[in-house]
Order: sequence, then C-alpha cells, then structure tokens
Amino acid sequence: YIYIYLYTKLSPAAERLRHILREEDEPTPTLFTEMDTLQHEGGEMEWKESARWVKFEEKVEEGGERWSKPHVSTLSLHSLFELRTCLQTGCILLDLEGYSLPQIVGQYTVQDGLIAPEIREKISFVLLRKHRHQTKKPIHRSLNSPSFSGTCLFKSSLSCISTLFFCLSCHLDHLKNKFMKKIPRDAEASNVLIGEVDFLDKPFVAFVRLAQAATLGGLTEVPVPTRFLFVLLGPNGKAKSYNEIGRAMATLMVDDLFSDVAYKARDREDLIAGIDEFLDEVIVLPPGEWDPKIRIEPPKKLPSSVFSLNELGQPNGNAGGGAASAEDEEMPAPHELGEELKFTGRFCGGLWLDIKRKVPWFLSDFYEGFHIQSVSAVLFIYLGCITNAITFGGLLGDATDNYQGVMESFLGTALAGVVFCLFGGQPLIILSSTGPILIFEKLLYEFSINNDIDYMEIRLWIGLHSCLQCLILVATDASYIIKYMTRFTEEGFSSLISFIFISDALKKMMSIFNYYPINRDFKPDYITSYRCDCQAPDQGESDPDPTLSIATTMWTSFNFSALDWNQLSKKECLWFGGSLVGKSCKYVPDLAMLSFILFFGTYSMTISLKKFKASRYFPTKLRKLISDFAIFMSIMTFVGLDMLMGLKTPKLIVPTEFKPTRPDRGWIVMPFGKNPWWMCLASFVPALLVTILIFMDQQITAVIVNRKENKLKKGCGYHLDLFWVGILMAICSFMGLPWYVAATVISIAHIDSLKMESESSAPGEQPQFLGVREQRLTGVLVFVLTGVSVFLAPILQYIPMPVLYGVFLYMGVASLHGIQFWERMKLFLMPAKHQPDFVFLRHVPLRRVHLFTLVQITCLAVLWILKSTMAAIIFPVMILGLMVVRKMLDLIFSQHDLAWLDDILPDKDKKRKEDEKKKKEKKKAGKSEEHNNSDEEVSLDF
Repeated sequence: YIYIYLYTKLSPAAERLRHILREEDEPTPTLFTEMDTLQHEGGEMEWKESARWVKFEEKVEEGGERWSKPHVSTLSLHSLFELRTCLQTGCILLDLEGYSLPQIVGQYTVQDGLIAPEIREKISFVLLRKHRHQTKKPIHRSLNSPSFSGTCLFKSSLSCISTLFFCLSCHLDHLKNKFMKKIPRDAEASNVLIGEVDFLDKPFVAFVRLAQAATLGGLTEVPVPTRFLFVLLGPNGKAKSYNEIGRAMATLMVDDLFSDVAYKARDREDLIAGIDEFLDEVIVLPPGEWDPKIRIEPPKKLPSSVFSLNELGQPNGNAGGGAASAEDEEMPAPHELGEELKFTGRFCGGLWLDIKRKVPWFLSDFYEGFHIQSVSAVLFIYLGCITNAITFGGLLGDATDNYQGVMESFLGTALAGVVFCLFGGQPLIILSSTGPILIFEKLLYEFSINNDIDYMEIRLWIGLHSCLQCLILVATDASYIIKYMTRFTEEGFSSLISFIFISDALKKMMSIFNYYPINRDFKPDYITSYRCDCQAPDQGESDPDPTLSIATTMWTSFNFSALDWNQLSKKECLWFGGSLVGKSCKYVPDLAMLSFILFFGTYSMTISLKKFKASRYFPTKLRKLISDFAIFMSIMTFVGLDMLMGLKTPKLIVPTEFKPTRPDRGWIVMPFGKNPWWMCLASFVPALLVTILIFMDQQITAVIVNRKENKLKKGCGYHLDLFWVGILMAICSFMGLPWYVAATVISIAHIDSLKMESESSAPGEQPQFLGVREQRLTGVLVFVLTGVSVFLAPILQYIPMPVLYGVFLYMGVASLHGIQFWERMKLFLMPAKHQPDFVFLRHVPLRRVHLFTLVQITCLAVLWILKSTMAAIIFPVMILGLMVVRKMLDLIFSQHDLAWLDDILPDKDKKRKEDEKKKKEKKKAGKSEEHNNSDEEVSLDF
C-alpha cells in the first residue's frame, strides 16, 4: 500500500486569475457564440451554421429545417483536455487590429511561421468561403461572400455604393429577426469555425481576440460585432473529435468566468488558467448511469453569476459557474431594513431624510407610469378598491346608523388615496379601511348612544388626538421599532389578512346561497307539463305527494285556473310552475348555480391566465399581455356570460347622487357645541388604541412592500408615510369620513401587478425578475376613478357581485405566494421524500421546522379568534404580542436555526458576528498549524 498526502494551497491557476480579474472592473459584454462546420458539396466548400449559444446550446436538427430546444451543453471530459492542448500549441493572437475577415485571416496565418506559404493560401481560401446560416432567406447567403468582405476597396465607387446599400438592407432584415430580442443590446459575438481538409497533416488551431469588436460581413447569424475567433482545421477522419472540441470552446465562451478571462487575458497562460478553473468546477456523470443523447432542460433558476475572487480555486467554490454544495452555504444575512429606519436622534430627522430621498424621484414617478402594464394594474386595483369601499361602507352604515355609509366610504377612499399616492413615501401602498377600525367605530357609536354623547364630535377629537400622536411618533423616529419585526411577525400578520380575504370571499358567496336557497324537495317530474306544454293541471287528480298538495292548495287559493296557460310565455310558465311546486316565490333554482359559476370561474380563469406567461403557445409579448390583463379579461368574460344568461344575479350597487348618506349631517363636523368640554381631553385615551392600530397596520404593510425581494430602487419612506396617514386622519375626521391605513393584501396585489421581467432572456432561460415599476400614476388613477365612480354607476351596475368575490379570493390566495410560513404548513402533509428542496430543510432538522411552524399556527389561531369577537379592539396590541413571542423563541431555538427559519434580532446580530469571527480565527489557526506540521508536501508510507 502506498499512502500519499498532498498539501495544496491556492492553485496556480486561481492565483493567476486573481491578478487579471478585479471586482471593481466593469462587467464584460454578453457573448453570443456561433459554431460553423465546413461542408463539402460537389467539390465546393461552404461554412454551415451547426449550433449557437446565448446561454444554452441550440443545435441545428439533422433535418436542417429547425433549431433544437435550448438545452444544457453536455461535454466529454476528453474534449476539454484536447481543447486545452489546442490552446497550448496553437496560434494565440490577443488584441489584433482587424476590421474585415480577409485582413484578420491574413494576419494570423502569417503569424504561424511553421505553415508553408502554399498551405497558408489554402487555409485562407477555406476560411473565406461563404457562410450559410440556419435561415430560409437566400439573401443572407450572398452577404457572406468573400467579395463583400474584403474586395470593396478594389471596386469602383459605384460598386461600393451598391454594396453598402445591399449591406444596409441586409442589416435591416436582420433587425427584424425575432432572435435579436433574446440577445442583450451590448452583446458581442464569438465565432467557432471547425472543419476537416485534405491538405493538412496536423491540426491548425488559432484563437483571436480583436482589439475592437467588428462586424465581419455575414460571418455571424445576427448583426452583432465579432470579438473572438476560434479556428480548428485538421486532417480528414476526425470530424467527430473536432466537433466536440468546437462545442467545448463555444460552451467555455458563454461561461461567466471564462468569458471574463478571455476579455482580460494577457497571454496564453491566462487562457489555460481559465480552462483549469473551469475544469475544477466540472461535474462528471458516469456513462453507465446516464444517456448522453438526453438533452438536459435548462434549470428554472440559475445560480448567481456574481462570484467572489476570494473563493477562486477553493474546493466547492462557485467560481466557474457551478453550484456550491449545501454544506458550504453561508448562513443568511442578518435582518436589515436599510438606512431608512436609522435612528437619527434629531427632531424629525427620519422625516427629513425620507423627503430628501424621495424628491429626486418625484418627476420620474409620473412619466415611468406610462406603460401598458400600468393600465392592467389600474383596472385590477380599481375593482378591488371599489368592492372593498362598498362592502366596508355598507357595514359601517349598519354600525353607525348611516352617519358613515357607502358615499362617505367612496369619498374618503378617493381623497385619502390620491393625497397619499401623490405625496407619500411609498406610493405603491394602497390605503383602505380595516376590520379593527370597523369594530372600534361600532363600539364608539354604541358608547355614544348609551351615554348621550354626540358620536361625530367625539370621533373628531379622537381623530385629532390620533393625528397628534402619529406626528409625535414621526418626530421621534419611533418607526425604528420596525427593526424588531422579523419574518415571524410579518408572515403572521400578512397570512392573517390573506386568510381574512379568502374567508370573507367564501362567506359572501355562501350568503348568496342563503338568499337564493336550494329547494331539496324540488321534483321536476311533477311540472313537466308546465315546462313543455304550459297547460293547467287537472285539479281532479288526486296526488298523495305533499309537494303537489301544496300546489293544489295554492291553485285553489289563487284561482290559477282562470289563466290562459297556452298564451303564457315560457318565462311566466316556468315562474308559475316553480311557484306551484316551490316553497316560496323567492326560490329561483338558477341563481345560486350561476353565481357559483361566476365566482369560481373568475378565480380559476384569473389563475390560469396569470400562468399563461409560461405557456408554450403564442409569442412572448402576447403571452405577457394576456398575463398582465388576466384579471380584466376574466371579469369581462364572466360579466358577458352573466349578461348572456339574463338572470338577476346580485349586482354591484353604487351611489348615484353626491350627498351624505344620512340627510341630517353635512360634510363638515364642528368640534364644539354638542359634548362637554372635558370630552376633548378624555378622547386622548381611546385615541391611543387607534394610533397603535394605525402604526402597526401601516408599518408592517410597508415592511412587506419594501422587502428586498421586490428589488425596489427608489427607497422607501416609513416616517413620511406615517406623517401623511396622521394628517389624513385629521382631515377625514373633520369631514366625517372613515379612517384609512395601508391595506396589506391590496398593496401586495398592486406590487405583483407591476412586476417587471427581462425582455432579452436567452433561449431556454427563464425571464429574470428586474423589480417593480415604481411610480405614483397607477395609485392616483385608481383613487381618481374611485371618486368618479358615482358617475359610472350605469356601467358598474352590470358587474355581478360573485365576479368581484372571485377577485377577492384571487387576491387572498395570490398574497400567500412566497410566504415561507405557508410553505412550511404544507410540509405537514408531505412525506420526507416528496418535500421540496427548501434551503432551510438542509440546515434545520424537520422536527424543529415543524415546531417553529406550530408556534406560528398557534399565534395565528389566537389572532383569528380575537378578531372574530368584540375584543378585536385590542387587535393592534396583539400584533405587538407577536414581537414578544418572537423574542421568547430565542430561549427555545438556537440562533443557527432562527437564522434559517426567521431573522436574527438586531441585538443578537453583534453576538452572531462575534461567533463567526471566532470560528474564522479557529479555522485559520488550524490551517496554520496544519501547514507547519507539513514539512513535506508528499510523504510516502509503506
């Protein structure tokens, strides 16, 4: 036995790459790579496009009529080693000055002094043959002729002008190529030319990097300037080997790390180091366990292309584009909300910073809203807002004896929404009324009636005190407390609001079934004659069936025999038949069923159309347009179905006159005259509950909207948001309008409807999420439309309520997407082998994950029970209780587990960093000791 011990430090290849790659350097352009192979047909030679790469490989199918589906390139390890040998022995020209293909070919054939002059001419002749791309248009073929590439200078001026016009027409034709949309605008090309010839006895290899990218005629399929050329010509009989080497080179050129190396390499050794680093990340699949003919589908999510130079050459690093192993994944970054919540210690310091942060973006917040996507967002959020305003206004009217009703709800929503979207710190937030506010209004009205207190006046003072308290919180930077709201609190609150939306949508749908009950005793056999012939029944017949006995009683009571049944319309006949057999005249058997179809149809169609973006049908732009307008198309479809059926389903009811709901009140509430003077001071106490509710509701929603996952670039303004919510509290109190605060579900829906994705994704690559279309225009238009809805009543009255309930259900379900709490709840129903590969499952035992989830479920159940009782008035205090529960979890779970399942609390962050620092010092000390003990790099032990 021979035991060999090798002590390896950073590899020489990684050391070399560290000197040429610097993190502060500008990113290199994306490379489009095309591989052409030399074809011999009837004594003639031409270059034929055989494959191309933007990120994944596309091959020309054997039939030659179409491209294959994009797939992950699978390379043989042998071809990579052969490519390495080719670059070691071949001709390498870096930063070559050249602007035409003949000029470039002439330069690098001369550079290789080992090539005889007659062979040099033959190589030049082969390389200047025309290129045939995978296209049906013959015009592209003539573009690639050598006469276009290099002989224009030797022709007459008239010939040159005609050639330039020809070139321009070809380029315009290329620009119409849909494939160009898949390539970034600043992309450059690398061309790989592979072929076998009969005049060489050993391979000719050349790698060229041009000093400036140049358009070399029709060398490339698309009008992209060429930066790199790789040529491999060899003797006959090794076409398969040459092809695999060419594929290996093309795949390297689209690799993130190697493309950077190719741009910045100083000599041959730098390129070799790039290949070595690529080989260090290659994963080998055993041939007996995998079929090489299988084309691997591109992954839905790619690892980040950003690599750390400190990890170059380290085992299991991610430098070459490979994924790091689960064991090497670092713990999540500490919970940080940015400088927006930094405690300034100055009076209104946070507010002033918010204003300075938002002012530079104010103009762009309007003109960036002019996009077709904004239209779909406005229509979607508008329907959600008016439905919520009508529902809340109706409930508020019942709770306050119409002191506040639907009209006040419409006016308040429009006023508060427009002001907030124009001047707020985060205009993507949508203001609305909430359930706890409704409970507070109901209790306050009952207290006022029982104690002979004027409700509107005391409500005004509560609103003014709450406004003052909000302004005090803004002035003292009290929003700093949001730093202690981790994912545990955010997910508990947002899940509760989502479940409330889902529950309310289902409850309202069930109320339709109660209003139009299903008659379980209905027997169609007994009214067949009514439905078909519309004939009066024979009263002399005896019928033991109790239903027909009721019908006979009704018949004798109402003298239906006097009717001319043959002259009745079908509708009248069905009505009389239904009334004879039914238990009440209100029973309409079709309404409950049609309402359910409208409700569930709107929801399911919206879900399907939202997912249509990933469908295989239709062009990308059309799919995206259908996805953006999914909700509007669903609503219009089922409104049309309802109109076609002609049944009296419950419709949206909008006020038609602009006046207060209660005739004996005006639009302005006077602060004095009806209540004792001390009420002005005593109202400070109930205002505290309102302030806590406003603060928690507003700031938790703001945290959810401003998550780093949404990639917002214009910053947020927690202090500025709370400032305007407080001011609007005072305005709405003076006008007798409802109070408004951020609506979590509708705000999340607003964010989702404005998400942007990359338009130039590579073939096979999923579009990348770029962020959200941050602007103020959509919110302003939504609330302006809400305000003028009084004048749109003739149109809105055609919208069935079940359709809007379906929209509510969709909003509730969609807002659960991406919540880790919801994903962990589903793990209870999954066997371990079928559970998704969540990153927290790699680092936290499943039993601990379940325990953490059970704690959240328990908290959610308590909040649900609380909001369903009269104790809902202390709901905001219970939200603060979630933060206390999270603090107590530090006693049950380790900081390691909490880092993966939740977020580390700010006061634990320092301790965590110290622990990590100690670990690094220990690791470094261990390596140093190991290095000292290793006097010999190789030791042999027999």
